[in-house]
Parts: sequence; structure tokens; C-alpha cells
Amino acid sequence: MGTIAVLGAGKIGEALLSGLLKGGRAPEDLLFTERHPERSAELEATYGITGVTVEDAAKRADLLVVAVKPQDIESLLDRLSPVLRPETLVVSLCAGLPTALFERRLPSGTPVVRVMPNTPMLVGEAMSAVSPGRHAGPEHVRTVTELLSCVGKVVEVPETQQDAVTALSGSGPAYFFYLVEAMIDAGILLGLPRAVAEQLIVQSAVGAAKMLDESESHPVLLREAVTSPAGTTINAIRELEKHGVRAALLAAIEAARDRSVELGRAHED
Repeated sequence: MGTIAVLGAGKIGEALLSGLLKGGRAPEDLLFTERHPERSAELEATYGITGVTVEDAAKRADLLVVAVKPQDIESLLDRLSPVLRPETLVVSLCAGLPTALFERRLPSGTPVVRVMPNTPMLVGEAMSAVSPGRHAGPEHVRTVTELLSCVGKVVEVPETQQDAVTALSGSGPAYFFYLVEAMIDAGILLGLPRAVAEQLIVQSAVGAAKMLDESESHPVLLREAVTSPAGTTINAIRELEKHGVRAALLAAIEAARDRSVELGRAHED
């Protein structure tokens, strides 16, 4: 991969840098950009990685990871375009932004791979979906897959599915956090101390996730194994269905998909 530069060292950018170091990359092979000097100094002290300008990153790196907020992309591309070498691989972690935007604004032939990661990258358990642009070949996808494997699992999807991926797994952790928050509140309502309710629910979530990951059974079968006839669980499930929780979740994910589409359209010519 040569030298890798992460443009935008926020939470996701920092998590990727940390994962690359844990995966065996040398600090001298990594660069990052950060607008705030105090934050840059903190990252340099923590990881031993050099903070540089966008222009320096473009000149020195063989692979650029763009991890800025979508609303900051235009100014970043303005700075990158005059100095970027055409053979440099550009990896976008920007939600909703198509590879066509980068291809249009960067030197002709620039290979671009679009990625939708999620915040479990912070603990090395990300789910990332990758999609190659027009000028990116299988070798570029392999490079990006190797890059991201140090912080979680990776799947390749057509770019037409990236808005759905954004809604499902990109935003997905927030749905689980929301559900856990509600279940902790339910425990308090039933008379449990908050600390006890939180421990019960968080460990239940960890255990359930591990069962989903390691079991070959469909989620329906795992749920049915907990749902005995005329028992407590089936009464709870009845209330969830009565209140339209499944339908609400479907609508919520569709709304997230629609917003991802809007973000991409905001940068169309």
C-alpha cells in the first residue's frame, strides 16, 4: 500500500489509524490531516504519526483515505485537485457521496473506492462495504479490503446499493443503542437500579450478538428458542407487534436511505 494518509482525523479517521498500527503498519508509513493544531499535536503524541497539510498528503501518499464530513468535501477537493497524482488511490468514507463526484473533480483516471464503515471501527468490529468507481479495478478493491480488515469485516457491493448500506449498517449501531437505552429505561420502570439494568441489557446484547455471529441459525429461529408457549417473551413480542415496532424500524431505515440519497444529490452539477 505504500504511504497512507487519512484526510480528517476525527473518530473514524483516528480509529482507522489506530487499527493500521495494531495491524503492523509502521508510524512512518502513515500521515494524517487535522484542522485543529491542538488535536493534531495530541494525535502525534499518542500514535507517533506525522500530521501534514492536505497538499503534502496528496504529494507524499500512495493511498488517500477521505474521512471528512460531506459538507466539507468541496473545499477539500479544491485543494486536492491541483496536486494529486493520477495514480493515487482515493478511498472515500464520506456518507452519501458517490465516486462520480471525486472522479469529476480529481485528475482524469483517478481510481476511487467508496466505503461505508460504521462506528464499531473504534473497537475493531466495523462492518464496511466497499464499491469501486469507474477507474478502480479488482486490485484496488483488494487493497482497500486489506486496509479495512484490520478494523473489522468487509463486504463488496455495487455502488447502487451504498445508500441502502448507509441506512442499514452505517447508521445501524445507533438503532441498537436506541433500543438498549429504551430497555434500560424499562428496567428502571420495573424497579431495578440503573446500574443493574444497564449491566443486564448490555451483556444480553453482547451475548445475543455473539450468538448471531457464531450460530448458523436464522435470527427467527434464535428468537423462537427464547419464546416458549404462553410465556413471558411471547407476551412481550405481542406488544411489540401491536405497537408497530417492526413497521417503524422499516420506515426509519427507509428514511435514512432517502437522506443518504439527498446527500449525494446535493453535490451533483
